[in-house]
Amino acid sequence: MFDHVGIQVSDVEASVTFYLRTFGPLGMHEAMRFEHDGALIVALATGEQPALWFSPARGAETRELHIAFPAGDRAAVDAVHAAALDAGVEVLHAPREWPEYHPGYYAVFLRDPDGHNVEAVTHGPPA
Repeated sequence: MFDHVGIQVSDVEASVTFYLRTFGPLGMHEAMRFEHDGALIVALATGEQPALWFSPARGAETRELHIAFPAGDRAAVDAVHAAALDAGVEVLHAPREWPEYHPGYYAVFLRDPDGHNVEAVTHGPPA
């Protein structure tokens, strides 16, 4: 449905570090980096196409975003959780199945540096 998503953040480097460290187990990597009008812009990807763009916020954040990243299986979700714990990231909900969404929905929910709710999820068969 989406080609890419852009997020304005309070600290581009801190956000990039968070997402690479936490979602690295899903294959997330830096795809490009450049300056535009004196501001740092960084794009991340899980393939070749840049898909998640970070740029500086122009003002204070007023809304919580929710972004879910696809994981290949439960082990990948668990690896994201382990990476988050190692980095001292706030875990909103530890990995578990969420049958209220649908059988097999297995996810971990985390808080990013700007307070956003970010998730790693797989839609595999129920346990």
